[in-house]
Amino acid sequence: MKKTEFTGCHQGMRYRLEGAAGAEGEKLLRCTVWPEPFAFFKTPEEKKETAEFPFGEDGVAEAICWMNGMLSEKKEIWENAKERWDEEP
Repeated sequence: MKKTEFTGCHQGMRYRLEGAAGAEGEKLLRCTVWPEPFAFFKTPEEKKETAEFPFGEDGVAEAICWMNGMLSEKKEIWENAKERWDEEP
């Protein structure tokens, strides 16, 4: 399994997609979202939400649906994300 990830942001929500191994060694797609402004490794774990999906096209579609749901569900967090530049990560 390649150790690569895909990251981006949309409307104050940052996201990261990466390959992961499941409990029985199966390939999974791990998706994590967190509020801007800080990078993945600078953001405290308690501010991150993570879900895992099957590795493949269906899993990518499920991850996108999950991220869209998170975008709607936590709209206030993402809208106010840019105001946190002066906070310690």
